[in-house]
Amino acid sequence: MTAAPLASVLFVCVHNAGRSQMAAGFLTHLAGDRVEVRSAGSAPGREVNPAAVAAMAEVGIDISDQRPKVLTTEAVQSSDYVITMGCGDACPFFPGKHYRDWPLDDPAGQGVDAVRPIRDAVRARVESLIAEIDTAASEPKN
Repeated sequence: MTAAPLASVLFVCVHNAGRSQMAAGFLTHLAGDRVEVRSAGSAPGREVNPAAVAAMAEVGIDISDQRPKVLTTEAVQSSDYVITMGCGDACPFFPGKHYRDWPLDDPAGQGVDAVRPIRDAVRARVESLIAEIDTAASEPKN
């Protein structure tokens, strides 16, 4: 019997083609089934940014099969953590959710050389988020 995930996380950026896809890839890779992972965009693009796909492949994570998805109220409602990356006020707010805004450069229209530092910044933030989720899960419930 598999344990329930510690938390569910929704990554949101405008096009759901770069930052949020990289974040979802890292979280899935680093946390496995301990965390439920979603991503979406307020105005999703047609495909994941090829430079983001290439940058992630360099670190052994394949996001080439992902597709941009539209942000829905249901996705926010069913997530414990909502991480925004430049979607502004497009994200609905629900009490009791953990909201974080990660100010990261948009990789849209940039080559892989420009995307690498964004990828690395995303990874560092995802690693911190995993530590936060693990700490919260180990705290006694009131």
